[in-house]
Amino acid sequence: MPTQIISQKSAEHYKWGGPQGTDCDGWHLVKTPELSIIQELMPPGTSETRHSHARARQFFFVLDGELTLEVEHHEFVLQTGEGMEISPGQQHQAINRSKKSVQMLVTSQPPSHGDRINA
Repeated sequence: MPTQIISQKSAEHYKWGGPQGTDCDGWHLVKTPELSIIQELMPPGTSETRHSHARARQFFFVLDGELTLEVEHHEFVLQTGEGMEISPGQQHQAINRSKKSVQMLVTSQPPSHGDRINA
């Protein structure tokens, strides 16, 4: 594949989260069998279902806003410019308790899609 510039405008987009599964946005910046990098937007008051991954190691990095990551029943509040690694098997949940949207990068190796175990 040739080298190319990727952004939200050119990346594959999808909706996730909330009662209808459409409250949050994701953009696949890198989507290969070996690596997934997704830019995500979580509006205020949104969260994902608590879960773990059998194989995927993830890294959450906050681009803008404040993200609460619950990992193994411990809460961590990440600010802009901060990140956290989640090991395979660790139960976790991303939550936006703030009053503004949070933008983040979620890197998964291997990709986490199809590797999710709901708690």
